[in-house]
Amino acid sequence: MDSEFQERLTTVNGELVQMTRLVGSAMNRATQSLLDADLTMSESVIAADAQIDMLASDIEEQCFDLIAAQRPPAEDLPFVIGALRIAASLERMGDLAEHVAKQSRLRYPRLSIPQELRGTFAEMGGLAEAIVSKTGAVIATQDVSLTADIARHDQEMDRLHRELFTIVLSSSWSHGVEAAIDVTLLSRYYERYADHAVSVTRRVVTIVTGAPYVGVSLV
Repeated sequence: MDSEFQERLTTVNGELVQMTRLVGSAMNRATQSLLDADLTMSESVIAADAQIDMLASDIEEQCFDLIAAQRPPAEDLPFVIGALRIAASLERMGDLAEHVAKQSRLRYPRLSIPQELRGTFAEMGGLAEAIVSKTGAVIATQDVSLTADIARHDQEMDRLHRELFTIVLSSSWSHGVEAAIDVTLLSRYYERYADHAVSVTRRVVTIVTGAPYVGVSLV
């Protein structure tokens, strides 16, 4: 029973890593659709979100079964509970990538963002890719030394989010209210994506170290 239980924990952990790959790919492709007004790319991100949802649901079912049927020992219970919460955060990251793709689709064939902000959103997309890649590595290896990089990426994302907010509120903004709303929403999606990655990482730190989640710092 112990061997079977550990195998199931390994399966759940592997599926969490797979979720990071899927949500990373989703945001990467959503960013491409945003920057290039690529309708086909947008549609592919939206369609693929069902796979992320199904994987999150499978992880949830496995964790519930482990708790109800196999009654995990005290040392393994934090992982099972943490996996439930990690899967929920990763599923939300997939939703945020889908939101970006839907916004791109909404404005097609026009771009959703002014040309002069294209570089900023490309940078946000790059940060999203880096942070989810390292989050996946933390889940796979439980190497908490990677958390400082994740915190740094999150801080950079926050900086860009504030920068965009300042731009759309400035007196020099010339693209109108609709464009200002689009930029603000899109920026928020990237900022929240990074926040969820930080939440996932903090959950892993809690599992590895036993530190309370509320007291975990990544820096």
